[in-house]
Amino acid sequence: MMDNRFATALVIACVLSLISTIYMAASIGTDFWYEYHTLSPVENITEAGRSVWEEFVSEEADEKTYTDALFRCNGTVGLWRRCITVPKNSHWYSPPETDMTTNCISFSLSDQFMEKYIEPGNHNSGTDLNRTYLWRLQFLLPFVSLGLMCFGALIGLCACACRSLYPAIATGVLHFLAGLCTLGLVGCYVAGIELLHKKLPLPDDVRGEFGWSFCLACVSAPLQFMAAALFIWAARTNRKEFTLLKAK
Repeated sequence: MMDNRFATALVIACVLSLISTIYMAASIGTDFWYEYHTLSPVENITEAGRSVWEEFVSEEADEKTYTDALFRCNGTVGLWRRCITVPKNSHWYSPPETDMTTNCISFSLSDQFMEKYIEPGNHNSGTDLNRTYLWRLQFLLPFVSLGLMCFGALIGLCACACRSLYPAIATGVLHFLAGLCTLGLVGCYVAGIELLHKKLPLPDDVRGEFGWSFCLACVSAPLQFMAAALFIWAARTNRKEFTLLKAK
C-alpha cells in the first residue's frame, strides 16, 4: 500500500504538471511574447496605418519591413504570428479616425527556418548565424517541451495501470528535460530580441516590453522542475522503503 506522503507528492506533481502544460500551450498559441507601444499621438498611428498594412502583409515583406511596422503601429509578436494596430477605415480619402483594429499575419513554416541577415532587410550582408539558430530554436523547443510532458504523462498512466510507482522516475526525468527546453526557449527568445534591437534600435517614441505570453512560459519552467522533483522523490523514496521492508 502506498504511503500517504508519496500519494500527496504525486497528486501535487500531477497538478503542477497540468498547470505548466496549460501555461505552455497558452503561451505558444498567443501573440503577446513581445509588445511595442508607441508614444506618438493616435493621429500619427492612423496616418502610418494607411500605408504600413499593405507592406506588413506583403509576401515580399522582409524582417526590417515588418519590424518597422511593429514599431510604428503598436505591434505584438508571438511565436507564430505578428500583429499591428491599424485604423478600421484605411482608405486614402478617409479622415483620420481613432477607431482602431488589430490585424495579424502568421509566420509561414519557411519564415520560421529562413536565414536572418547581419543587416536586417539586406540580403547581401551575409547570414547572421546566431540570430538564425536562436529563431529556429525558439520555434522548435516549445513543441519538444510539450511532447516530453505528454510522453511523461503517458508513462504515468501506464504506471497507474501497473500499480507501480517506480516508472514515475521516468516521468520526472521527462519533466526535467521539458523544463530545460522551456528554459532554453525563454533564453533563446530574450537573446534573439536583444540581438534584433541591436541591429534595429527602438525609435525614441517607442517602448518595448515582454508580454504576458512570455511570462506564462517563464512560469511554466519552474513548475516543470518542481513536478519533476516530486515525481523522482516519490518514486525513489518509495522504492527504498519497499526494499527495506522486503529485507526485513
